[in-house]
Amino acid sequence: MAKECPICEKGSQVGGGYSNRIRATKFNPTGKRRRQPNLQWAQLPGGGRVKICTRCLKAGKHLTEKNLR
Repeated sequence: MAKECPICEKGSQVGGGYSNRIRATKFNPTGKRRRQPNLQWAQLPGGGRVKICTRCLKAGKHLTEKNLR
């Protein structure tokens, strides 16, 4: 299963870089980090389960079947 929400298609993002301390001293810079979406299991109305992001889960978008791709 891909690390992507099937409703809103939220996927991974690359972020990070410098902390405030590193900006002040320019010492030991940190690298970039890949951040994954917070996917959770949700029950579908017709039975079955799907992994969706917590934003869609909180909005209840998994309760209507037309949103699932």
